[in-house]
Amino acid sequence: MLVLSRKPGEKILIGEDVTVTIVRIGPNTVRVGIEAPRNMNIVREELIVERSDSMDAVE
Repeated sequence: MLVLSRKPGEKILIGEDVTVTIVRIGPNTVRVGIEAPRNMNIVREELIVERSDSMDAVE
């Protein structure tokens, strides 16, 4: 895992197609903007875990 320090407004480039911008840093949160191609799926991890848990409950 690569760990970087960034200030608001600074960017991280991932490959040629993805840009991550630090929008705001608060006391307990960091707001991140992500620019990526429309065909790239971007999902928060907790939504995948919730979806997996709900699928297990149905089975």
